[in-house]
Amino acid sequence: MRADAARNLELLLTTGARMLADDPATSIAAIAAEAGVDRRTVYRRFTGREELLTAVYQARLDAIEAAIETARLREAPVPVALHRYVEEIVGVNRKWPAELAMMRTDPEIWKRRRRSVEEVDRFLQRATDEGLIRDGVPERWPGNVLGQLVHLATRDMPGLSDAQAADVIVDTFLRAFGTDR
Repeated sequence: MRADAARNLELLLTTGARMLADDPATSIAAIAAEAGVDRRTVYRRFTGREELLTAVYQARLDAIEAAIETARLREAPVPVALHRYVEEIVGVNRKWPAELAMMRTDPEIWKRRRRSVEEVDRFLQRATDEGLIRDGVPERWPGNVLGQLVHLATRDMPGLSDAQAADVIVDTFLRAFGTDR
């Protein structure tokens, strides 16, 4: 793909993600107009709205998987990996705000989403095993709360950089679930 075509595709997909987050019924024509591309250009690349939606969610998942990889959840020291993961996911949510829950009917997307959630759950169990998170917290609760903190920060703290938002999120998360080590 030519560099300009790749840029146009990413612009189209990120614009689609933003607009779909605001209004899940957004039309292809509206997304194309906001992205500054002709609607025919969109239809040359995608056969219809569903294919465009799938591409947006696939791109979001690619970014989530890259964030997990960058954070090195399995091998980096737990505090470092936690901050790195949160900072990366804040960036993902800001760039790709469309919510994956809308794609529950797509088994491949949902399977990839579940794998990412399970990877974070394994990391949070590691954090518990290594004493950063206190034991005895209901299963999945720390992961659910962390996800909601990221969601809130992404939406409600636009003036903070990704790193600054991660500082606030990690501090809040560890005050709720951390040990006194």
